[in-house]
Amino acid sequence: MNRPTRDQDWEIAIFTNLPPTDASGILVAELYQGRWSVETLFQILTQNFHGEIETLAYPKAALFSYCLALSAYNQIATLKSVLGSVHGVDKIEAGLSDFYLVDDIHGIYRGMMIAIPPVHWQCFEDFTLNQMVDILQHLATKVHLKSFRKHPRSPKKKRPPLSVDGKHPHCSTARKLKQYKASLGAIP
Repeated sequence: MNRPTRDQDWEIAIFTNLPPTDASGILVAELYQGRWSVETLFQILTQNFHGEIETLAYPKAALFSYCLALSAYNQIATLKSVLGSVHGVDKIEAGLSDFYLVDDIHGIYRGMMIAIPPVHWQCFEDFTLNQMVDILQHLATKVHLKSFRKHPRSPKKKRPPLSVDGKHPHCSTARKLKQYKASLGAIP
């Protein structure tokens, strides 16, 4: 490997039942990496874009919802690529949270659509690919990445063991009721 994994491993063992004549180790690794990318895509769609809405009983509605989520994912992928070209791909891949990006876009989009009339958005229709790249990169320079950093959970803190007081041992309600009933039976 050219660089270590996130667990700082430089080697990965891949076991397969394919004979080496059918697929080399490199081909199997590339195919697995592609599969992993697709699974990551589905996880992002499900978590951030609600691509699977359980209440959509009609297959066409569910497919439409999924296609909208996929379109939104393509927009986020474009945004991350532009941010990577400006701020560095490694920085974006390592620390940028999809959740915070989606949340920010979700909040700002509605306000932009209210505040900026549709006529002002039409200028983007005539942009060439290079013009669009230039303006996206210019806008990416103004993004404060600290706002979109991942916040991984810290390890759980160990709780101190419960201290047992010998003078006042734990007593269960069942034991207290049993003692009470026994004392009632002992009274003449």
